[in-house]
Amino acid sequence: MRARARLVAELRDGRTVLSELRSAAPWTLLPQRNLLRRGADTAVVHLVSSATAPLGGDDLSLAVSVGPGAKLQLRGIAATLALPGHRGERSHASIHVDIDVNAALEFLPEPTVVTSRASHSSAFAADLADSARLRCREVLVLGRVGEPPGDLDSTVEVVRGGTPLLRQRIDVGDPALSASAAYLAGHRVLATELLVWGEDAAAARSGDWWSLAPLARGGSLATALARDAVTAQRRLAAAVAGHPGLSTVDAGF
Repeated sequence: MRARARLVAELRDGRTVLSELRSAAPWTLLPQRNLLRRGADTAVVHLVSSATAPLGGDDLSLAVSVGPGAKLQLRGIAATLALPGHRGERSHASIHVDIDVNAALEFLPEPTVVTSRASHSSAFAADLADSARLRCREVLVLGRVGEPPGDLDSTVEVVRGGTPLLRQRIDVGDPALSASAAYLAGHRVLATELLVWGEDAAAARSGDWWSLAPLARGGSLATALARDAVTAQRRLAAAVAGHPGLSTVDAGF
């Protein structure tokens, strides 16, 4: 399956409106206003999988553009299952975002479960203006309960004002690598959150299998490891809570 979806948010009369919303099965974009937690100047869109995806051989992509001054929150509503194809084909999913001057994007999907025999590549790329803000979360679950994970590579590349902030790749599927103390130390869930969101953390902080570290050229990266997704997200929340640009109500869990 090949799918190309697109989402464009613009600021009009003090409110963020969705000037383009083009879904492509299996990715469906569902807009919603969350007026209780946030002001009406923020648009909230849910990214929903309307079919079992990604399957081996799928090629899915989403382009997101956030115009000057606009605020967008893109959320998931259910975990993503990376599943094997009939002939061992690799699946691909990519998201590319452009965030303009004084604009903000929060990308907060639900966990991705790398099932047994799956072969999947995931890519997230962001191009930010100097004054733009980005919050991006990823939670990887290595296999369902009682099964080994398939093969996954996940890349994140973020550039702000022409300056690279983060280029990171994570490979999953090698049991020896996953067991290494220098990598996942035998944990089944890896959660990360990138924050280019106001003031950066002044210094690195860490706790029980979590850390929050400022990046060299701006932004901060939170990381958490755990045996299950609930614990991983709780540890990630503890790391993010120490970021000076976020308040407790913005933790998003």
